[in-house]
Amino acid sequence: MKRSSTSGNRPPSVARVRADLDALVTAAIRASDARDLTARAIDLHPHALPPHIPLRVVAAGKAAASMLRAFQDEHADRIVSHVIAAPETGAGHPEPNEASVTSGRRALALASEARRAGELLVVLLSGGASALLAVPADGLTLDDKVGATRVLLRSGLPIGAMNGVRKHLSAIKGGRLAACAGRSVTFALSDVHAPVEDDPAVIGSGPTVADASTFADAVRALGDADVLGAMPAAVRDHLVRGAAGGGDETIKRGDPRLARSEFFITGTRRDAMDGVVAEARARGYQVARIDAPILGEAREAARTFIADVRQRFTMSSAPLCLVASGETTVRIEGSAGLGGRNQEFALAAAADLGSFGASALASIGTDGIDGPTDAAGAIVDSTTITRASALGLDAATALRAHDSHSFFRALGDLVITGPTGTNVGDVQIFLAGSEDPAYI
Repeated sequence: MKRSSTSGNRPPSVARVRADLDALVTAAIRASDARDLTARAIDLHPHALPPHIPLRVVAAGKAAASMLRAFQDEHADRIVSHVIAAPETGAGHPEPNEASVTSGRRALALASEARRAGELLVVLLSGGASALLAVPADGLTLDDKVGATRVLLRSGLPIGAMNGVRKHLSAIKGGRLAACAGRSVTFALSDVHAPVEDDPAVIGSGPTVADASTFADAVRALGDADVLGAMPAAVRDHLVRGAAGGGDETIKRGDPRLARSEFFITGTRRDAMDGVVAEARARGYQVARIDAPILGEAREAARTFIADVRQRFTMSSAPLCLVASGETTVRIEGSAGLGGRNQEFALAAAADLGSFGASALASIGTDGIDGPTDAAGAIVDSTTITRASALGLDAATALRAHDSHSFFRALGDLVITGPTGTNVGDVQIFLAGSEDPAYI
């Protein structure tokens, strides 16, 4: 991990907090390593992979390459063929592209081949698969899917509702991939936190599990977010027609085509939090964790997080660490600057850190990607506002413009990891140090 840092002269206690926070961010990403977590899951579920059956593998998502390597480490000699849909192979994210569609069609063909040959389809699934593995529903084009994705990304809809829409625009999501295979097993790295945490039907838009959502739900969600009219005309017509009973619904619970489909979670946001907790304790911090996922609009979630920090801070004189995780949203209306949900979370929290003495906060995406930027997130500390003012920057102005990336780039406070090959959501970490010379 690197930070584009122009750190300047900070008090020694703040410099110590920042150094510790860097180490905790690294620990979060290391503990959510997709290759390690997948290998662990394979070892925990040997019954899912009967030794006498050949395997065909579909790996899709931001962690696809790492998960596939873990699977090949154990079963390379049994794999008949595989398809990978990942950023490394040119598939598109956050918008699908031609490579996404090519991967999706190859995955469906591979599933059909597995069914005909009596083989087992293995699906290695992670966040981002909704865009990276794409096949437009009948009557829709890739351009329609791209247009719909752009609307969804600006809508502020939570991931569950967003993926409910995506499933009803797809020929592979919502259980359709497993329905083609006849027999399948899925190992999934979860970046889903609500409304049902680690919901198999939401991870990667659930290509191998039953889907309870309907066309009517998709139309309702878009209407509630006031973006149905912004959808491409073909997409809007497709959804409205489906809600009226004229569409091909996703695969529902009880469908016999899913009777031989198994699903296992390989890792979650809690693995990243466990890594932070262990590292913080080793560095002498009193550690607390927020078990409920951090959700909602990024700036509002940051204010709630800081209120929790304030309550705990008044009750502790020891160096304090508070860790949380989840996935927030940012609703964009009109024009906006450049940023991401983690950078916006950190920016919204920055003004309050001065009241906690030597302190710092990080908000990062474990995938190394925060919005359409080169950063995983950002770090703020108790000197951020003062340093910004010295450069003529105003945090409140940047927040109103959703221009967090420019703000943090000028300060050198972006966290830049590059793609990490994993994805269990976002992690937020607050540290408060001490003026005790023994701490510094």
